[in-house]
Amino acid sequence: MPWPAPAARAAVTRVPWPSAVAAALVTGYVALFVVAMVHTSYDIWGALLILPVLMGIGTPILARIAAANPERDVFRLLLLAMTAKLLCAFPRYLMAFVLYGGAADSKMYHQKGGELAAYLDQADLLGGIQYDLGMKVAGTGFIIVVTGVVYAITGPSLIGGFLVFSWLGFWGLLLFWRALQIAFPEADTRKYAKLVFFLPSLLFWPSSIGKDAWMMFCLGLTTYGTARLLDRRFGAFACIALGSVGTAMVRPHVTALAGAGLMVAYVLRKRPQQASALGPLRTILTAVVLGAMAVLMLQQVSTFFGTDGTGGDAVNQVLSETSRRTSQGNSMINATAPEDTAPKFSLNPAGLPVAVVSVLFRPFPFEASNIQNLIQSVECFALLVMFIRGWPRLSRLPRLFVQRSYVAFTAVYTLLFCWAFSTINNMGILSRERVQVLPLVLVLLVVPAASATRGPAKRRPPPVWRVAPGQWRERRPAGPPQVTPPAYAAPPYAARPYAAPPFTSPSPSPSHTESQSPSQGGSTAP
Repeated sequence: MPWPAPAARAAVTRVPWPSAVAAALVTGYVALFVVAMVHTSYDIWGALLILPVLMGIGTPILARIAAANPERDVFRLLLLAMTAKLLCAFPRYLMAFVLYGGAADSKMYHQKGGELAAYLDQADLLGGIQYDLGMKVAGTGFIIVVTGVVYAITGPSLIGGFLVFSWLGFWGLLLFWRALQIAFPEADTRKYAKLVFFLPSLLFWPSSIGKDAWMMFCLGLTTYGTARLLDRRFGAFACIALGSVGTAMVRPHVTALAGAGLMVAYVLRKRPQQASALGPLRTILTAVVLGAMAVLMLQQVSTFFGTDGTGGDAVNQVLSETSRRTSQGNSMINATAPEDTAPKFSLNPAGLPVAVVSVLFRPFPFEASNIQNLIQSVECFALLVMFIRGWPRLSRLPRLFVQRSYVAFTAVYTLLFCWAFSTINNMGILSRERVQVLPLVLVLLVVPAASATRGPAKRRPPPVWRVAPGQWRERRPAGPPQVTPPAYAAPPYAARPYAAPPFTSPSPSPSHTESQSPSQGGSTAP
């Protein structure tokens, strides 16, 4: 086959291939959108309209974050993470409505959220909103409200709703990453970004209409506010308050766990070397505010679960009831009592190691009962291997617990979460619920090694002199470049020891002494 003519090869070389590929992708996307509008409902083709809008809103924000970040290729990493998170909404939709045939909470949220959106389109918002959800607002009702507000803006598109909630989940992961950069800059933040943005569970589960994506966003906001508080930055209380209210309206017990970690971290926070006169007063006021928030959260938990008081009996009642409700289906972990009885749950802290292993690393591969559990078990096993290989770093956690208050926040929240959620007796539910703790668990895998934080910093090596100090020649005036002279070599006599001259007078004359002058770079005669 003859080679193309030189003119043809030159024309091919001059083609701007990146622009051509981008134009082809845009043309194909527009054609797909037109075909979907003709042959499908707004549930499907509405997603093709919402997806580029979400990308268009998020990309400038990511560019601004990357511009202020000292690491390289941050914008490319963040853009890839947002794209992957949005694309995971499609397999999450297929799992809920194809694999499970619509037997998912997302279907109920979509239906009731669409009804609320239709009411909001016709209601007089200034005259007040009177709408009956048919349930209390806290919990499931609040997600219906959020879905209705989203549909009032985007229209009632099922896949579009999945995309919006997945987008919210991504910003929660981004806030976790920024919190680590602020409160624990010595950690390997780049490795953490790769883990928190691309861990399969964090990509997949918080990508549907429901509580998981909303909790991921609000927990990220709470953690981000905690990091700003520990680093004494402006706006910390606003982030903590907004994030805590968002989580308390859905799962107040998780808010209480995060509040406990925040209290411990604030107590262990390092005091500034030069404290101002208002420093003690500010500390007291902050402690009072955090204490009041903790009391309100405990009352909200008691109201949410319908228990009397907040003591050990009430906690035992809530955890036992959780175990009973999740003891059903083929993915049950442990056999329990009949459905009409609630198994007893022990508050003994001796069972905490077993709870940590159960919540973070189960199901094991040999416990998988279906393909979904098998895929989840592979991730859990890989996470367990990472913790085993990172044991030298993990052994420093007791010291970092005191030195770095953000590590204390992470450790306390993780231990309390594992202790509380170990009552879940279904592997499928546990796999979905653990995403609320995985972003903080991954912090433990990126703590700095011992050599990175122990001992004084390495000193720079002394400069290597090409000639002895003090023997540099005079600077040449600026001018055209000249040939570099050869390196200075000491004369032969400079290396020989000093020897007295053959003829010396008993008493040197003054004229002879004054005539002696030190040679350049050498020593004077005695």
